[in-house]
Amino acid sequence: MQYREDRKGNKISILGYGCMRFSQKLGRIDLAKAEKEIMTAFRGGVNYFDTAYIYPGSEAALGKILEKNHIRDQVNIATKLPHYMMKKPGDMEKYFSEELKRLRTDHVDYYLMHMLTDVRTWERLKGLGIMDWLEEKKESGATRQVGFSYHGNSDAFCRLLDAYDWDFCQIQYNYMDEHSQAGRTGLHYAAKKGIPVIIMEPLRGGKLVNNLPPRARKLFSVYPERKSPAEWAFLWLWSQPEVTCVLSGMNSIEMVRENVAAASGAKPLSKRDRVLLKKVAQAINAKIKVPCTGCRYCMPCPQHVDIPGTFAAYNRKYTDGTFTALTEYAMCTLMRKDTTSASKCIQCGKCERHCPQGIAIRRELRNAVKGLEGIPYKTASRVMNLFMKY
Repeated sequence: MQYREDRKGNKISILGYGCMRFSQKLGRIDLAKAEKEIMTAFRGGVNYFDTAYIYPGSEAALGKILEKNHIRDQVNIATKLPHYMMKKPGDMEKYFSEELKRLRTDHVDYYLMHMLTDVRTWERLKGLGIMDWLEEKKESGATRQVGFSYHGNSDAFCRLLDAYDWDFCQIQYNYMDEHSQAGRTGLHYAAKKGIPVIIMEPLRGGKLVNNLPPRARKLFSVYPERKSPAEWAFLWLWSQPEVTCVLSGMNSIEMVRENVAAASGAKPLSKRDRVLLKKVAQAINAKIKVPCTGCRYCMPCPQHVDIPGTFAAYNRKYTDGTFTALTEYAMCTLMRKDTTSASKCIQCGKCERHCPQGIAIRRELRNAVKGLEGIPYKTASRVMNLFMKY
């Protein structure tokens, strides 16, 4: 296993275990199966295990397995505060105490604000006293390092990085999302500030393995170096020194062994390898509707529309399916105090004057509204409006 250092010099395995996708048996986590997989990963050198309060049964399962095998102090637990569920100051302690009980431990090594959306949301938490609370937890050793996980555009991500002295952060990033969400811009900004970056969704929920179009599969199969699509995706990430750890939601022994082997023998991609992955990305994007590169020259929008984020989600509807597209669009536009929906566009045209691709942005935003802002999105919007009032 290869390791990279966090901000305090601790060694973190470049492969992390994402504990959201444990296998189920009769409606519950298959604990015996999960134990075999976790212990195989541990023996292979994995020392970073990521869970969250809202992953059903995950914290409790992880806690039981680590305690049973007496390895709690040999690994790092990362879990998350469900800040969106908090209404009053005492809620922070309430949820944290429950998490410690589930995890059967007296401390959390890496504690994240789960899906922190923007600076305004962070300001709300500060109003509830989170700064003093986090400081007390760090001083007592109950929380070793504090960070946040994020879905959204790079501009808001960079502002969040400046809002607090974070120890680390977690973003969605892969060779298909290089210029969407926090993207390469956010990754490099975090690195510039010396903030380690944990990567989630390196395989886009498995779609970069199981949902590849025939052209992409052929590109991999005829390439002289034979590696699995998953290994290519991991290597793309590990070749970037700004990446500290890549999470994988492993739920089979075979998957664990394959990923551990990849992490143990990982070498930087060659120029030719990078060309291969660009061709694969182009093959996946053959069905896209808008040729947006995510360069962000169109931003900022006077109405705060997330133009690149909208187009990324709209394109994903045709590459990954409607559900995935709507999920991403909702996370990028609704989960914040000020929505960034495409329907806020007033057709001023300012964006089009700066687009190097010559995209008819106003027209495509109207198409995106039709394709993404149907009844499910409007329902989610009403729910989020009520939620964000607190």
